[in-house]
Amino acid sequence: MDIIKSIEHEQLKNKIPELKVGNTVRVHVRIKEGNKERIQVFEGIIIKVQGGGVNQTFTVRKISYGVGVEKTFLVHSPLVEKVELVRVGKARRAKLFYLRDRVGKAAKTKEQIGARIEDREIIVKEDIEEPVEETTDVAEAPEEAPAIETENVEVQETVDTVSEEPVEEVKEKEEDKKAE
Repeated sequence: MDIIKSIEHEQLKNKIPELKVGNTVRVHVRIKEGNKERIQVFEGIIIKVQGGGVNQTFTVRKISYGVGVEKTFLVHSPLVEKVELVRVGKARRAKLFYLRDRVGKAAKTKEQIGARIEDREIIVKEDIEEPVEETTDVAEAPEEAPAIETENVEVQETVDTVSEEPVEEVKEKEEDKKAE
């Protein structure tokens, strides 16, 4: 494999969410402020998905206090914790830039009726376990010290025999000792 491709392959996430234009998603982003780290949620409509491989990005748009806000996220970024699907939208275009000109309810996509809200994930790379080669050559194998062999292992059971005396007799013997 090429050196650059091998480095890119290391950076890929194992599973990525299935992203479609028009869907409403909730993106959990890890934010670092000073020495503290927290997760912030950004919810909006996916207006475009572009690129492929390590450089694949998606742009999410939401209206916040009457102002449109768009954020572009790298799919394979370690800062993107997870992407939840909130609503399945109906879109007939690859890029929904016309939503930028719309205001209010018109700035949303129609919901696809009967669509299941499932967080589907696409497996990008699988963990392949490399087979371990076992060589058992007699000449190359280091000699081990001979194990001590034990023959005829005998197990002996010991049984404690306790003589049981009736309780009354014990009391009588104690009374005899006190009387003397």
